[in-house]
Order: sequence, then C-alpha cells, then structure tokens
Amino acid sequence: MSHLRSGGTVGSLLVSAIARYADQPAIADGTTRWTYREYGDVVACFIGLFRSLGLTKTSGLSVLSGNRAETWAAISAAAIMGIRYTPLHPMAAEDDHAFIVEDAEIDVLIVEGGKFAERGKALKARVPSLKHLYSFGAVDGVRDLLTELPAIKPEPLVDESHVDDICWLSYTGGTTGRSKGVMNPHRVVVAMSLAIIADWDWPRDIRYLAATPISHAAGITIFPVMLRGGFTRLVQGFDAETYLRVVHEEKITATFLVPTLIYALIDAQELRKKYDSSSLDMIVYGAAPMSPDRLREGVRIFGNVFVQLYGQTEAPQIITTMRKIDHDDTKPGRLGSCGRANPMVEVKLLDSDLNEVAIGAPGEICVRGSLVMDGYWKRPDATEEVFRGGWLHTGDVAVKDADGFFYIVDRTKDMIISGGFNIYPREVEDALMAHHAVASAAVIGIPDAKWGEAVKAFVVLKAGANNSVEELQAHVKDKRGAPWSPKSIDFVTEIAVTGLGKIDRKALRAPYWEGRTRGVA
Repeated sequence: MSHLRSGGTVGSLLVSAIARYADQPAIADGTTRWTYREYGDVVACFIGLFRSLGLTKTSGLSVLSGNRAETWAAISAAAIMGIRYTPLHPMAAEDDHAFIVEDAEIDVLIVEGGKFAERGKALKARVPSLKHLYSFGAVDGVRDLLTELPAIKPEPLVDESHVDDICWLSYTGGTTGRSKGVMNPHRVVVAMSLAIIADWDWPRDIRYLAATPISHAAGITIFPVMLRGGFTRLVQGFDAETYLRVVHEEKITATFLVPTLIYALIDAQELRKKYDSSSLDMIVYGAAPMSPDRLREGVRIFGNVFVQLYGQTEAPQIITTMRKIDHDDTKPGRLGSCGRANPMVEVKLLDSDLNEVAIGAPGEICVRGSLVMDGYWKRPDATEEVFRGGWLHTGDVAVKDADGFFYIVDRTKDMIISGGFNIYPREVEDALMAHHAVASAAVIGIPDAKWGEAVKAFVVLKAGANNSVEELQAHVKDKRGAPWSPKSIDFVTEIAVTGLGKIDRKALRAPYWEGRTRGVA
C-alpha cells in the first residue's frame, strides 16, 4: 500500500518542473542565470557529489550563504535525494550555528567564500560530528565547489524522496535558550506549495524577487514558484536602489518582503521616479506587524497589489491569507487583520481549556491539517506540549470577526518580531547577563514605526559598575547577532517580578502598549 502513496514530494515537484519548463528561465542571481534545464544540470552534479560522499536519507545538509543560485541547486539536490536540509540564518551568531550543526546532525556544510569563510572553518573545528566542509568560492584549505562541481559526473534526476522524509529541518528560537528543530516533511512543503499557489493572487507570468534570506520565508516560497514554471531572481541583501533597479530591469511581477523593507520602498521617492516598478503585481508581506497607515501609503503608490501571510515554522507560510480583495479600507479596522484561514487547514481560537471562544473574544490560534509539522527534532517533551489536545498551539492570541477575519492581539510566548526577525526575550536577556557588569536584565518589544517592534532592555548593573548602553549593545550584537541587540536600554535599580518571581513583562510593557494592540504577524 505504501507504494500507492509514493510521489507527491518536493523532489517530484522539482524533477517535474525541470522537465516541463526546460527552456524557460528558472533562477538568476547577480552573476549566474539558468534555464530550468541548466538548473537541472547543476542539481544533477550536486546529486553526484552527495552520492560520492556516501550521503543517504539519514544525512543532513546545511548551507551558510547569501542568496545565490548554487545554494538553491544544493537544496534542490537534497530534496530529490531525500536528504534533510537545515537552513542557517546568515545573521545569527557562531554559538547558534554551532548548536544547530551539532543538534541537527549535519554531515555536509557548504559556506560561501568571503564573508562566511572564517565561520565555516570555526564550525568545522567546533563540531566533531561535521564530516565535510565545502565552499562556494576560494577558502584556504576548503574544497571550492564553483571549480569542482563542473567536473563531477552528473546523476540522473530521479526522485528518491518519500512524502514522510524530513525535507526542511528548520530551527526556531527557544524561550528556554535552546532553539528547536522543526521537522517539516515533504508532504507539508508540498501542501504549503499547493495552498500558496491556490490562495495567493499570483500574476500569470511569475517573475519572483527574493531579497530577504532564502534560508527562511523567501526561500521556501521558491517551491510554489517552480511548481508553476516561474522565474526567481535572487539579490544579496536589501538595498532600496538595487531592489528597485532589479524590479525595473527584470520586470519583476511578484515579491516577498517584510514590512520594514516595504517602508523603505515607500520612503524612496526619488528612486521610484528613476526606476519603473509598475510590473509589480503581487507584494506578499508578513513575518511582522505592518502599520495600517503605511499600508494605505503602499496601496496609493503600488496599487492594490498587497497580499499578507501569517504562518510560522511549525505550519509554514499560510495559516491565514489576506488577499488583495481583503485589503478593503471601507471596512473599519480590516487593514489590521491577518486574513482568513487557508482552506487546507482548520484554524480555531481556543481558551486554556481547549474550548473555542466566541466571535470577538480572544483565544490562542490553534491549527490542524496538512500544513502542520511532524514535531520537534529529538524533543518529545516540547512536541507533546505544542500538540496538546490534538492541535498545534501557535502561541499567538487573536480575535475573529463575524466574517472570519483574524486579528492578532498578543503573543502568549512574548516573542518580539522586529524587522521580520523572531526574537525571544530570553535570548537577549541571556546575552546581556553574560556581561560581567550585568546583575539582571529584562527584555520586551515596544512599538516602533520602522521595525514593527523594537527590542528594549531594562538592566540592573552590579554594584560599582558604570558600563555604557553602547557597550552592552555591542556585547549582545557580538553574542547573538545585530537583530538581537537592544535598540534602547534603561538602567534601573530593580526589575518588576510576578508573585511567582518571574519577570513581569506585562507590567514592563504596559506604558508602551497602553491603548494599542500588539501587531499582526
């Protein structure tokens, strides 16, 4: 019977796209441009490489790189072979990368030469279980795939993956300091791809621009683009001028952006005169709250092209969708919604006893259906907790109106979403407390016009210490990475705690959030 259920994998999706769309443009970055056939040829060489290294379905691959075509070819080869792929965020700190490479049992790590060369070598030295280190571009003592790959014997593109194999093992920040690996099998990524094609307002000619890291949301969206034979243009990092120039030159029709970057495009008036962005037919936004006022400005400038997603790593990309037609400013408050449930999942707002709440009453967003992960890697305790009562508990609190639109009002997990990054207060607190002068620290997110939420810290210094805000900000940046570094720090004599002795974040947040709801994801 199990053979009757074969196919329907990410591997079969990619193999089919390569065959179907052979001579159509597939993917390009600043230096490389491939048709689907050429992309398939490179994928075949990666399969040859992975085979020669003895990789099997139990193996793990990670890539630490900016947005480049070869990265996507390596990810694709892993999917076709049924190998687990674990993304590494380019902005995370070395300790985080080392933990993930070890915990995810990564066999092969590929790093981009230049900016990630030293990090790659440091990880190889720190993680004994990491067997192979390769690079894109010259790195001392490391094999360069850009020169070696063309000489590797290509293997036929035959899908060996199974719907239940883990396709993406993505790590999500942990409130307890340890991040957890989210097991998304092939059937989840395929269900996501089909739902995205069905539920978003895609243009007929898909020319998709990915400027945010393809290790995360912008990358997993390439699967549905390829399903439809679309073209993906990768850019390394976001800069308004480069972005608008690429939209103009490539006649980009679809893109995914976090709100901060949309604000930058709205504010780039002179650049918008210089480059034609009228080809943009769908701007997908998500991963952070977006101000309704700025959304109105965006609609005035770019037209009715906005589509919002709400999802999380545990149920990727499309728990709810706010389609173009849903951005209806004649309905009071509607622009503050994150849309309606994607038809392929069941979404309910539940109270702490797992009862559904009434229309207009707050409840936790809980999800069931084909989009839900298999659980947390090697963490049965955390899996049991997040799946209690037979639902995926998102940790986000929302209300639903009579028309089925959801409005996120708070986060049970205290997570801060700043410029599209998920930041857990505990991660920043732990980094601050690692500084020799810090006695205690508390971290919250506060409203911020640019970032959606900004990281704010309250710090009690040890007796006699007089360290500066700048020193502590630099310390956190060094320990965790720039997005975690607090935008502001208040020095205080004590930090409010609850009756249980836990940090009272609610009390700390109150002065900043009075009369406001925390934003839409």
